Amino acid sequence: MSTESTEKMMAQIACKAIDDKKGQDIKVIDIHNVSVIADYFVIASGTNSNQVQAIVDNVEEQLGRAGFEAKQIEGNRNSSWILMDYGDVIVHVFDEENRLFYDLDRIWRDGKVLEMDEFLEK
Repeated sequence: MSTESTEKMMAQIACKAIDDKKGQDIKVIDIHNVSVIADYFVIASGTNSNQVQAIVDNVEEQLGRAGFEAKQIEGNRNSSWILMDYGDVIVHVFDEENRLFYDLDRIWRDGKVLEMDEFLEK
């Protein structure tokens, strides 16, 4: 499997895990042409800290089952923004207020926002 398809598969698994826990406003941004830090950002919101944590737990579990371990996770159970670093895929889970405040969607607007249909099908 090529590296590119591995990263896309990781982003798909993360999106499905987020969707399974009713995460909101899921976005995948392809940033490989604008940054060396990662190929994909997956950004999503939860309505409260419990949902944010449930989303994070499910992403970690589903990616772990597929053989991918997080290099680092920033934030804790009470955080309003949790960053999960899987190398070429970085998952950001926010509560709604902090998603608007930090506005990563705008900051990374030079990246290509991908269609969710291809990430949530299968």
